Amino acid sequence: MATTESITRKILFVMPSLQPRGGGRGVAAWMIEALKQEHDLAVLMWEPLDPEPINRYYGTALGHGDFAVLRPPLWWRLVLDRIPFRLNLLRICLLWRRGKQISHSYDLLISTHNEADLGTPGIQYVHFPWVFFAEPEGSLRWYQRSAALLRWYYKRCLRIADFSSERMKRNLTLVNSDWTGSKVYERHGLASTTLYPPVVGGNTQLSWSARENGFVCVGRLSPSKELDRVIDIVAGVRQAGHDVHLHLIGSTTEPPYLDHIRRRVRDNAAWLFLDENPSRAELNQRLAEHRYGIHGMQEEHFGMAIGEMVRAGCVVFVPDGGGQVEIVDRDPRLLYNSVDDAVTKIVATLDDPSRQEALRTHLSSRADVFSVERFIARVRELVRDF
Repeated sequence: MATTESITRKILFVMPSLQPRGGGRGVAAWMIEALKQEHDLAVLMWEPLDPEPINRYYGTALGHGDFAVLRPPLWWRLVLDRIPFRLNLLRICLLWRRGKQISHSYDLLISTHNEADLGTPGIQYVHFPWVFFAEPEGSLRWYQRSAALLRWYYKRCLRIADFSSERMKRNLTLVNSDWTGSKVYERHGLASTTLYPPVVGGNTQLSWSARENGFVCVGRLSPSKELDRVIDIVAGVRQAGHDVHLHLIGSTTEPPYLDHIRRRVRDNAAWLFLDENPSRAELNQRLAEHRYGIHGMQEEHFGMAIGEMVRAGCVVFVPDGGGQVEIVDRDPRLLYNSVDDAVTKIVATLDDPSRQEALRTHLSSRADVFSVERFIARVRELVRDF
């Protein structure tokens, strides 16, 4: 596996899965891609490895020979597979427990699943601190709606993992944005290093005049992404006299919400479209064909989809909150605080070709900040220096 004259380490990644989708798993896949030539890698995870969909979706080139795949004891898997709930926290806590049991065989442990107690100082990549997670009420399962039951569940899980906040704080903490870093400091008093996720795509260059005068919105089809607001914004732009359209692009595991979005699409069939479960090639093509992108989530932690739209050459409008503002370099012309504010700024852009050109130039200078090449070089540097 390791074929370099630099110091070769045995590194264990501890994570639930590498299989798509989700930006967090993409970060893990690219960290492994970055380290596979220099180090001997193993990945401890619940799901078996299938490299083909990982590579197709994230753009990596991982193979079975690049790292060892370790899984929790069979009886753990048999028990949990028979429970009709995902119990994600329990699963990650069991992985931490198992990682500690075998940590003596490795020089370095890495987790890309937020704060982690790995038993020994390692590297943790935080997408968003655990304590701040809040799911929309409609997406909570019945057992998540009892505060007492949740407290009991959390305590039991952390006890199973033998979780120690003090050990967790000894890790090198990486975060996906400066904003997330501020949340980590607010919660734990921890300094962190921002390592922006790698954004793939952006290779297809289509002239501005050849692109459709419409919008793309990419991401999980979930209430947390606030797609109704996005639809309302584009509707407002149309009411202001601009014949624009909107493609909602993504996948979902929430059938009731998908039904809601489909109803809105049917009600606005002339200009609102839903592209479900596109391939990576289809997604890249759709982005390259459009001039504008838009995002709806008020406090997106980073926003991989926003980065993809920027790298594809779109002018992207985002809410003025969260880590997403860093992608557009906090340009006030691209940030909005309400539906009306978004409509006003978008119309001002559509009415002014020179403003369009200025924003395109501005965003093109940001694209390389989130490149795969920069991410790989930084990961290798951080591991060498750890």
